[in-house]
Amino acid sequence: MRRTALVVCALIAIALPVIRAQTPAIPARPVQPGNIPVRRVILYKNGIGYFEHVGRVSGNQTVTVAFNSTQLNDVLKTLTTIDLGNGRVTGVSYNSQAPLTQRLDGLRLPVGEHATLAQLLDALRGARIEARTGERIVTGRLLGVEERSRSRNGETTTVEEMTLVSDGGDIHVVEITPAVNVRLAERDSTQQVGAYMGLLASARGSDQRLLRIATAGTGDRDLLVSYISEVPVWKTTYRIVLPSRGGAPVLQAWAIVDNTIGEDWQNVELSLVAGAPQSFLQQLSQPLYAQRPVVPLPKSLLVMPQTHQGTIADESEGRDAKAIQAPMDIRSGVEGGVAGGIGPGSGGGRGGGSYRPGVGAPLASAAPAPPPPPSREEIETRIVQTGAAALGGDVGDLFEYKISEPISILKNQSALVPILNHEVGAERVSLWNSRVVNGRPLRSLWLTNASGSTLDGGSFSVLDAGAFAGEGLVDAMKPGEKRLLSYAVDLGVQVEPRNGDEQRTVSRISIARGLLVQHSERLARRVYTIRNNDTTDRRLVIEHPIRAGWTLASAAKPAETSVDAYRFVVTVAAKKTETFTVAEQQPLSQTYRIADITSQQVDLIVRESGGDSGLRNALAPILAAKATVASLTDELNSRAAETKRIGDDQSRVRENMKALKGSSEEQQLLKRYAAQLAQQEDRVAVLRRETDDLERRRRDAQAELARLVDNLTTEVAVTP
Repeated sequence: MRRTALVVCALIAIALPVIRAQTPAIPARPVQPGNIPVRRVILYKNGIGYFEHVGRVSGNQTVTVAFNSTQLNDVLKTLTTIDLGNGRVTGVSYNSQAPLTQRLDGLRLPVGEHATLAQLLDALRGARIEARTGERIVTGRLLGVEERSRSRNGETTTVEEMTLVSDGGDIHVVEITPAVNVRLAERDSTQQVGAYMGLLASARGSDQRLLRIATAGTGDRDLLVSYISEVPVWKTTYRIVLPSRGGAPVLQAWAIVDNTIGEDWQNVELSLVAGAPQSFLQQLSQPLYAQRPVVPLPKSLLVMPQTHQGTIADESEGRDAKAIQAPMDIRSGVEGGVAGGIGPGSGGGRGGGSYRPGVGAPLASAAPAPPPPPSREEIETRIVQTGAAALGGDVGDLFEYKISEPISILKNQSALVPILNHEVGAERVSLWNSRVVNGRPLRSLWLTNASGSTLDGGSFSVLDAGAFAGEGLVDAMKPGEKRLLSYAVDLGVQVEPRNGDEQRTVSRISIARGLLVQHSERLARRVYTIRNNDTTDRRLVIEHPIRAGWTLASAAKPAETSVDAYRFVVTVAAKKTETFTVAEQQPLSQTYRIADITSQQVDLIVRESGGDSGLRNALAPILAAKATVASLTDELNSRAAETKRIGDDQSRVRENMKALKGSSEEQQLLKRYAAQLAQQEDRVAVLRRETDDLERRRRDAQAELARLVDNLTTEVAVTP
């Protein structure tokens, strides 16, 4: 069924030039006197369009261009008018009106835009009113309308009542119900309400704005008018046709264009620009009213004196906006021909109009037998031979698709416009990455843009061997760029990734400037198990993520590298299982201060570096010097501890001596304490001499250690 539908579509594509040639051209709508038609349209990706009108004027003629109110702000901001002959533009005007709220404020009837019956009647206080309820008629001047609460059967309801005062002084209260008929009994009140209703009706009137351009000159000449306007964003869709038997794949590009402005496009030069010039909105068409202070009238002739502050700056509320204009083409004519679009409002004959299939010569009474449908080879040949309908080219930083022939699109219609038909390079592959579902890779095309044109981003569909194969999305592509495009799930292949073993090896050791740096590498492996259950071979593209700080250590090199992944290509035969391993390495380093390094750390470093004796020999003098410094430091600490212990003992003895009273026994003890203190003082003197000597020897040992550390510069390569 799908193949049949494709054949029918292909037949339409083949027969389209024949049908278009046999179908009489739909004549263009006649240009009304004083109107100038659209001749050139440039649509941009940011939702703005550049429009160019070119028309003939004669003498002192005024021409008009129709817009919607939503377009008027952009038109006023970017309008450009040029008389291309011996004349000039003398003025531009358009129909404008104040906002509804501003116009309602000008009425004598104080009522808003969304007034109810009660609010309208309350605004008519003092007017003569005639209220009819059945056979009862009450006439009088309206005093006012108010709400009252009524209770009935335990329920409270609110009703609206109007109060009328008759000429005789009687006051009547009439409840406003659907059965009450109210008539305005004065011409003035009727006119006020009529004016109010007219303003409400005008707010729902036509939204068309007419721009009138007055010209002055002699003879017939051309007038150019250009401006920008908000338009729907044009979209791009692609078809990738994969031939069933050899041949190069064909890429077709179509643009979806919508005409939502206030007039038809008849035989216009259409360009589609893949770019977004800066543009903005500014309410220029809306009348602007300044907020003025309300000053009350004086209540007496006594006027208070006033003081006025000096002027600091004069800041206006509005600012001029520079018009953002597209390049102008001031040619007065356009090329003839037809556009190659298929769809509502697409290109018609030379005379303009829209192409409508089925409009042609009357059918004969006895139609001949239809020719046999073309074969698949004929269809594919015809697709390849179809020429492009647009010319691509750079426009500054942008890219333009210029439709090669004039096109016609009626207002409020859309068209599918062909912009590219070119052979491209495409390789069938399967793509696996971490985002796939259930380990199933994606059927993909490795597409090379050989069209010579920049491809705008959009959706694409793939036709493989005469049938729909899938669809996807593509970002913008420059000429010659290669891109992976995935469009379907490959149910014949499954990939299972797992982490392999991880190792850490020391590669070299460097010593310089008192630092020992141990350089090592961490090696990690990722193993991909690929099972091809299909009956045909597969070329699988594996996207292996790029990790910061890691480099490839595999013998296999990636086919290409993206911003965040390596792309490896693995060929898996039918009904076979293959494994593919990606090895990565990460450089590591660990730094030691040689002055603080210990023998245990040296043993560990030597052991990790494979027991290298050269490293141990290089560090041996430093370790010996460190041992000497440590030994001297221990002796100094021992002397300091003994000195402190003697000092503590002397403090205790002196405290005891203060407590002795002078008896014979105490005198003996006092002599013994004195002898002990004398011996301790002798020992403290010896300790001080020894400490001074040890301090000197340690300073010398530290200086020697510092010299050895500073002079040691070496690098040891480690063989794994």
